[in-house]
Amino acid sequence: MKRLLSLVILVTTLSLIALNGMAQSTVKQADEQYKLYNYERAAELYLKAFKSDSSLYTASQLASSYRMMRDYENTELWYSRVVEMDRQNANNALYYAEALRNNSKYIEAKAQFSRYYVLKRDFSRAQLKTLSVASDSAMRWLDNPQPVDVENARELNSERSDWGAVNYNGVVVFTSDRDHPATAEKNKKRPLLYFPNGKEPDRKTYGWTGNNYLRLYQRAADDSVRLFPFNAGTDYHTGPATFTADGSQMFMVLTRATDIKRKTDSIETYKLELYSSSKDAANQSWGKQTAFRHNNIEKWSVGDPFITRGGDTLYFVSNMPGGMGGTDIFYCTKDETGNWGQPINLKTVNSTGNERTPFIDAAGDLYFSSDAGIGMGGLDIFKAPRTGGDTFGAKQNLKYPINSPRDDFAFTISDDGTAGYLSSNRLGGYGSDDIYSFNQAPPLKLEGIAYDKTTRLPLAGTLVSLGKTSIRTDATGRYNFVVKPNASYELRGAKPTYLTQSQTVSTQGVVPPKTIRQDLYLDKIVLNKAIRIDNIYYDFDKSFIRPDAAVELNKIIKLLKDNPSIEIELGSHTDSRGNDDYNMALSRRRAHNRPWLRRNTPA
Repeated sequence: MKRLLSLVILVTTLSLIALNGMAQSTVKQADEQYKLYNYERAAELYLKAFKSDSSLYTASQLASSYRMMRDYENTELWYSRVVEMDRQNANNALYYAEALRNNSKYIEAKAQFSRYYVLKRDFSRAQLKTLSVASDSAMRWLDNPQPVDVENARELNSERSDWGAVNYNGVVVFTSDRDHPATAEKNKKRPLLYFPNGKEPDRKTYGWTGNNYLRLYQRAADDSVRLFPFNAGTDYHTGPATFTADGSQMFMVLTRATDIKRKTDSIETYKLELYSSSKDAANQSWGKQTAFRHNNIEKWSVGDPFITRGGDTLYFVSNMPGGMGGTDIFYCTKDETGNWGQPINLKTVNSTGNERTPFIDAAGDLYFSSDAGIGMGGLDIFKAPRTGGDTFGAKQNLKYPINSPRDDFAFTISDDGTAGYLSSNRLGGYGSDDIYSFNQAPPLKLEGIAYDKTTRLPLAGTLVSLGKTSIRTDATGRYNFVVKPNASYELRGAKPTYLTQSQTVSTQGVVPPKTIRQDLYLDKIVLNKAIRIDNIYYDFDKSFIRPDAAVELNKIIKLLKDNPSIEIELGSHTDSRGNDDYNMALSRRRAHNRPWLRRNTPA
């Protein structure tokens, strides 16, 4: 029996050793794929290894692979396990928190950000507060969407990644890695060079996601989608693209596997480059590509181009020296000889994070995406108003539904500011990235003038509040707000030496676009001046408040609520019927009708 038991133990031990050896071999293979940025294959191998070797290393690498693939559900799942296996690694808590945010679990994310703060000594309280405020803001934005209609542009999307839609001569041009007969066979043995958040894959990778290379496509007026008629001269990535207003010039991103001296068995990384092409007016074909003078295929990437209407200023994203973080927005202007000047960093909008996909609208304002600042998670779309020349003001988050808890980028908007496109990997899409169209809902406005009730003169500087939003009237006493349909608001006007006035404004049944007019009339405060209300009557020999009397008393209640610092004296009397003692007692009961007053007056 002992010999049999020993044999069983020996066999079991040998089996465990064999399994452990197999797991280690699988992990080694996974590590090789991970180094090559082939995260899809790496995840498969790490998952296989974890089933027989549930180590912290394997679990964390598996979680990281899913994170790089933007598989948010699996990222959250595996980091939830990792943080319980190792409670000391700060980065795991951070990655877990980010995944929770991407999955709209903001309260749980705040707890993990706090955990990261405790573990990470160089992470400041101010940074923690920013992340906490961002999470609170995201929850508030989800509950109070902006008046914008965002819809999936189904006709442009596939099961792959589709993004970067721009209008060009009546068609929509966009970037996609979808399957296509002309490229599928050629791409099977090509490495994937991708550019999310400033990280460039190496020369030997099979594929970051396993998809085809990016290509430019167009959707014509007949709704057909086909390859954009442009010979990029590369088997690698092509796109995104941007066009001048007249359609005569195009700037696009290309990746070329040339011009680098490779060492034997070395891992090479090919950077993104910008190229331009001019259209031949005679045959309507695109000419040979011209390299942007600030490309540097061995040192940095240049991507996400936007050319201004006249073609004299080029905005782009790069991780070249002189930046503030991962990828920054730069711009160049053409000199008098037609050459591009030196890149200038847009320091007023760039951050220590990653900025992407700049776009300038007809008014000259800048739209871009960033994963830093107050956002909902991943890349958020921001607007920075032009303040003059080539300078821009503070960035403003476009909130939900333009933004989502995941990546939102490649924003464009029409000249009239009413419609456009954006790209996102938000829930509900058809592929990994989808193109969405949006339309600004027609505005519903509330406007008016604040007046002195007696003189009927406008009151400049009056603080007018609508819900939680407050503004001051201009020199002519005017104010205006954008309001939501089918809502009810409290409108208040306040000014020193005047009684505050409030009233309810309803937009129920009002169909935009429309402007609702509501003026405010404020009473000047005069000491010891009586406030007149209509007579209040009681039933004979009674002290309860009648409905008609409540109407008048409510005027006083409203006055007290609007002006809580005011004190009033309330009295009551009876008619001449009855004896004096009885009438005095009845008057006191009527003046001290406390139950009604307590229910209706502020404390």
